[in-house]
Amino acid sequence: MAIYAFVTVDVFTTQRFGGNPLAVFPDARGLSDAQMQALANEFNLSETTFVLPPDDPANTARVRIFNRTHEMPFAGHPNVGTAFVLAKQHQDRGGVLRFEEIAGLVEIKVARDAAGAVTGATIAAPQPLVLGPCLPADAIAACAGLEMADVIVAAHQPVQASVGNTFVLAEVSAAALARALPDIGQFRRVRAAWPALNGRLSLYLYAHDGRRIRARMFAPLAGTHEDPATGSAATPLAALLLSLTSKADVACDIIQGVEMGRPSLLHATAWRSDDGLRASVGGSCVPVLRGEACVGSPAG
Repeated sequence: MAIYAFVTVDVFTTQRFGGNPLAVFPDARGLSDAQMQALANEFNLSETTFVLPPDDPANTARVRIFNRTHEMPFAGHPNVGTAFVLAKQHQDRGGVLRFEEIAGLVEIKVARDAAGAVTGATIAAPQPLVLGPCLPADAIAACAGLEMADVIVAAHQPVQASVGNTFVLAEVSAAALARALPDIGQFRRVRAAWPALNGRLSLYLYAHDGRRIRARMFAPLAGTHEDPATGSAATPLAALLLSLTSKADVACDIIQGVEMGRPSLLHATAWRSDDGLRASVGGSCVPVLRGEACVGSPAG
């Protein structure tokens, strides 16, 4: 039986037991794909990360991200939290880490306080904005237990968007956001009815709240009834909002997780680059747990 150390952190928060919890295995050498998936399922968090040596020594690490059911090409809070853990172990180079992931190379800038202590990180999404199919407002409303009139389409239709991980983004009223409740039967129906979704339907609802944005994310088909903070959805949202303007860049603060009792604050930015619209997301982290996982057949 092999023993693997892990730590957990709460991401996109300055308060323990807020934000989005993450389990990190800082040295996952020797774990099989099946063991990584089993550990992620055992933790039962939105995601668990496994750190491996990089293929290119110029990079910091190869990072694999698993949710409860499958490996993910990219995700937001796992990168921020893993960067926080590795930077506290002094694995950054001049405040920068570079993670090799399925979706591409993720560059992370470490945040520190005045005393030099690591407080969080900001990640640049690995891909420019890619828009997929638009979906009918009534179908999206049904997935969230809402009425068609609750979905706001003045700026854009509900649309699949990605900067490395795909979500359906939909604007709703503030009142509707508060009462949204995922209907797994409707999620299955919509996923089956739109093959262009490629079997993935994670729904990111947002509402404008003055200068800030309030958001909620539902992915029941991937085992996440609701997510308290979703950096890989905040980034395509920022890029989408930029696409609706003529500005060179936009920045927005996104509040998520309030309805779950795990308030989170994400700082998202988007800018125009030569290859399209790029985005980043950052926030604070706090350490929570340390432990060891036993992997392999039990003795005796």
